[in-house]
Amino acid sequence: MSAQNLTIVQAVRDGLYTEMNLDDEVLVMGEDVGKNGGVFRATEGLWDEFGDDRVIDTPLAESGIIGTAVGMAAMGLKPVPEIQFSGFMYPGFDQIVSHMSRFRTRTRGRYTLPMVLRAPYGGGIRAPESHSESKEMFYAHEAGLKVVIPSTPYDTKGLLISAIRDPDPVVFLEPKLIYRAFRGEVPEEDYTVPIGEAAVRREGSDVSVFTYGAMTRPTLEAVENLEEEGIDAEVVDLRSISPLDRETIVESFKKTGRAVVVHEAPKTGGLGGEITAIIQEEALLYQEAPVKRVAGYDVPYPLYALEDYYLPSVARVEDGIREAVNF
Repeated sequence: MSAQNLTIVQAVRDGLYTEMNLDDEVLVMGEDVGKNGGVFRATEGLWDEFGDDRVIDTPLAESGIIGTAVGMAAMGLKPVPEIQFSGFMYPGFDQIVSHMSRFRTRTRGRYTLPMVLRAPYGGGIRAPESHSESKEMFYAHEAGLKVVIPSTPYDTKGLLISAIRDPDPVVFLEPKLIYRAFRGEVPEEDYTVPIGEAAVRREGSDVSVFTYGAMTRPTLEAVENLEEEGIDAEVVDLRSISPLDRETIVESFKKTGRAVVVHEAPKTGGLGGEITAIIQEEALLYQEAPVKRVAGYDVPYPLYALEDYYLPSVARVEDGIREAVNF
């Protein structure tokens, strides 16, 4: 299998191109996704390749974009609508929770809704208000939706293809902080990464660190730094927060007896609380220390002058791991 060296945003584009080339029912739609190639250039060149019928520029109307995609998917197409920033998805929230998530159950399983709602999410790029939020739990809480967040170029293409081929709707959130932060090997051919399976990025025996998206990189850096202090940490990249890979979480925790969860979403109501509950329910007798959460703060996402204080840093992750290990 031949490979190319791509960034995450290039892997998004490659995944879209691959599936559009294989399946005539797949189409892309959104604001400026056509001739302009999208606000982050994730759809660059697709309009030249596939034309107006399959790469559709829409008005600036998120509810209309998502609602139109719901109708297209109901009629048998496989739309992949792009919202320019996840903070702009709220006008379409009614379409997401009232229609997109319920189609299978509403029709008693007679119809499915094969669509993928893509959006860059998260902070760290010095963007203005509403451009940096990490609200993935809004969507994870909604039964009927899958929620996927990749952290590597390889996973990005493989998970996006899995999402497009899924018969049910998927919210595909792309960590824009690392859109162009590094490159990775990505096969030129089509392949899939299963939705709902976490990846163990580093094996360890002292503490399990659960994370996803852009926070995977500072977590791995913190763990490497702590190795010099004799702390051997395991890092689990969740990749999908709905469905959540409970088995990998529990098995990792049973091995180490300690856990730290790292995410940039606000701490209250974040995924860290859910993982803590899973550990309490399924591995309580293995627990050696309280679960530590290293997260964003319970405040509106700050403007860029305070952004570095809001996002979990390498130093904050290191402190969280030390606290769990030294309890």
